[in-house]
Amino acid sequence: MKHAIVIVGSGGRLGAALLREWRKRGAEVIGLDRTQLDLGDDQAIRDRLGVLDFDVLVNCAAQTNVDRCEREVDEAFRVNSRAVAILAEICARKKARCIHVSTDYVFDGTKEAPYVEEDEPRPLSKYGESKWSGERELLAASSGHLAIRVSWVFGPDRASFVDQIIDRAVKQDRVEAIADKVSVPTYTLDAAHLLLPLLDRPSVGGVLHVCNAGECSWQEYGQHALDCAAAIGAPLRARQVEPLKLADMKAFVARRPVYTPLATGKFTQLTGIAPRPWQDAVEDYVRTIFSSRATSGPDPSGRSF
Repeated sequence: MKHAIVIVGSGGRLGAALLREWRKRGAEVIGLDRTQLDLGDDQAIRDRLGVLDFDVLVNCAAQTNVDRCEREVDEAFRVNSRAVAILAEICARKKARCIHVSTDYVFDGTKEAPYVEEDEPRPLSKYGESKWSGERELLAASSGHLAIRVSWVFGPDRASFVDQIIDRAVKQDRVEAIADKVSVPTYTLDAAHLLLPLLDRPSVGGVLHVCNAGECSWQEYGQHALDCAAAIGAPLRARQVEPLKLADMKAFVARRPVYTPLATGKFTQLTGIAPRPWQDAVEDYVRTIFSSRATSGPDPSGRSF
């Protein structure tokens, strides 16, 4: 089925991937980045979207700086909740579907098994509170709207943890990452593929976890990235990721949940698609960026490998 799609936040890591990958597949997609749509301006949202014709809006925009949200609470709720309410209301009025991207930070991390959609959110931070509030505003506007929870997003459009850990290992003799915080990475190109069938399932509303399969700590995540980079000849000075403790991260302002892997069984049940393991996605990404670096010269994002 053909859709007219608007992606809000198309300048970000996930939004840019959706815009590019869906256009490759022939979808009619309009992207609105932060310069084209200010989610802090209620009237600007109504004016900009009111003149557009679309049947699906995907909101990838958010204030995602966890510590900034703790300090700038009004801004966090303005962007992550109130703006979502306006987007959801506009979509409902147009009889369009709103797909909103949320986060694993709605959970407190005390569970000992991956979180399912039915688990009750108990956010620890203002960021988590504002994102959960956004989910509630979304679904209050229409039960047909859909909140997609992702975690640890990485991909080619903006440097992420994978890029940073390899870059540090190229430049430094020692690299470290937190060993006692666990979640699951989400590859933006996989997310673009996984979300496509949901566009043709307007009956799917509520909350859905969409990420890669498995779980890992930041240390395990980083170690796998270095192993993949080493296997294809990256000039690494550091080959091992040393452990850090979350409690020792004194610069953090907001509390972080320690265990938030997202279960994707509901997604598989609805679509028949099982997301691939995060390890395979990271390996693909590392190969892609290393190949791109080798053929196109210096990376404008600042990667040195």
